[in-house]
Formats: sequence, C-alpha cells, structure tokens
Amino acid sequence: MTSNHEELINKFYTAFQKLDYKGMVSCYADDIVFYDPVFGLLRANEVRCMWEMLCKNAKDFSLKYSNIKNLDEEYSTCEWEATYTFSKTGKKVVNKITANMRFENGQIAEHSDAFSLHKWSSQAMGFMGWLLGWNRFFQRKIQNGARKNLTRFMENQQKDVSA
Repeated sequence: MTSNHEELINKFYTAFQKLDYKGMVSCYADDIVFYDPVFGLLRANEVRCMWEMLCKNAKDFSLKYSNIKNLDEEYSTCEWEATYTFSKTGKKVVNKITANMRFENGQIAEHSDAFSLHKWSSQAMGFMGWLLGWNRFFQRKIQNGARKNLTRFMENQQKDVSA
C-alpha cells in the first residue's frame, strides 16, 4: 500500500512541474484539507482553486522534488523546491518546502507544506520582507492578501461558469 502513496506523490509533483492543476487535484480526496504558512488552512474547493490560481499565474516556474518517505500506512513526506518570479514584486523566489501528506482510500486527504515565511517574504518582498517577515502582524498581512486573492479568483471562476 505504501508504494501507492509514492506513486500518488510522484503523480502530484509531476503534474505540478507541468503546471497541470487538474492532474494535481485529481490526487486529492473531495474533502481535502490543506495548510501552508501563506494561505493558512484551506478546505475542499478552496484547495483546488488555490492550485489552479497558482498554476495559471506562475511565471518562470520550475519545481524539483525528492526524498519521498513513507512514515507509516497513512502518512508520507517529501521535500520540494519551487523557483519562480513573485508576480507582485517581480522578484525571484526559491522556496524550499517539506510536504506532509495523509492518505485515505487511495487519495491525499490532508496536505500541509512547511517553510519559513520569513525566508519566503525576504525573497518575495526584498528588504521589507527581510525586515518584517518574522513579525506576526506582517505575516498575517501576507496571509490576508493571499486569501483575498484566492477569494477574488474563486468569485471570477463563478462568474465565468455562470456567463
């Protein structure tokens, strides 16, 4: 069973390398729960829309992943590194991330990405990110901005569907 987890992780990150959000979200359970330091806690359709938004807006994107480990029958982890241009500032970001995933019924049921928000904001926002990226208020401002962008994206998706 654990080799199926590895296959699913490979499928997810191979799709991500191609910015194929449909391939990525096909690996997820319908009620997927996701967490990372930028978006915070997301559920189900929010998760699917986040990946769609990120893939559609990616600039100069590349991704490497490695070190897949099956921790037990339910949990696996891997490391991945995304390199891209942050659209808001035009700055290059190299983000090193540890993913933790819980599997259920042959799909990813929970996915959390761990990385330093301070390191990320230092790269994405330059001096201000370096200076303030450790600060909870500043981190909350980053999260609120990311959530606002996701909400706007989801609202535009609804308009496109109903048009």
